[in-house]
Amino acid sequence: MREVEVSRFLRATVPRIERALSPATLVEYEGSFTPREVIELDDGVRVIAGAGGLEIGLFFEEREDGYRYEQEGGAGPFEKMETTITYAPENEGVRVRMRSTVTLDLFPRRLTDRVAAWKREAELERALDALEAELG
Repeated sequence: MREVEVSRFLRATVPRIERALSPATLVEYEGSFTPREVIELDDGVRVIAGAGGLEIGLFFEEREDGYRYEQEGGAGPFEKMETTITYAPENEGVRVRMRSTVTLDLFPRRLTDRVAAWKREAELERALDALEAELG
């Protein structure tokens, strides 16, 4: 498994960040999949997302300072993927952090997990770019 982290300072308030983020918008912001269905559950939110012929389920838990989500099962680009996004006031804005742990569980694992982390880091950077653009 590999872990990647990206962060960005945004000139916004926590309430503006909260309004701009939802499970579906996080999937959209990452740019690899399109949300197809959002299912409200007692303990979180499931987003069914797809790209081409691939469909994945992502389970989201809302937290006081962001979200935690993971790919459900092995039907997706990763064998396992878990991500947290947090935000906190900093100076006259907000620091947004995204941290993800990924594995492809393929051999040679050292190489394939490095590729998975590289792909995931690019998705997280795209998400921060999209959030920043949304906040204007």
